[in-house]
Amino acid sequence: MRAIIEPPPEGDEPAGPLWRRLAWFFGLALAGLLATAAVAYGLRALLAAG
Repeated sequence: MRAIIEPPPEGDEPAGPLWRRLAWFFGLALAGLLATAAVAYGLRALLAAG
């Protein structure tokens, strides 16, 4: 069975494909955006309720 989390490549090994690295980048950026929006709307709802 292949490990879900793999160690980073050694210095002489090439990095993964560009599309995979970009997909991770955009996925993490989108997750951060959604988390920030959820917190902001939650705080806004708390302020409006008070």
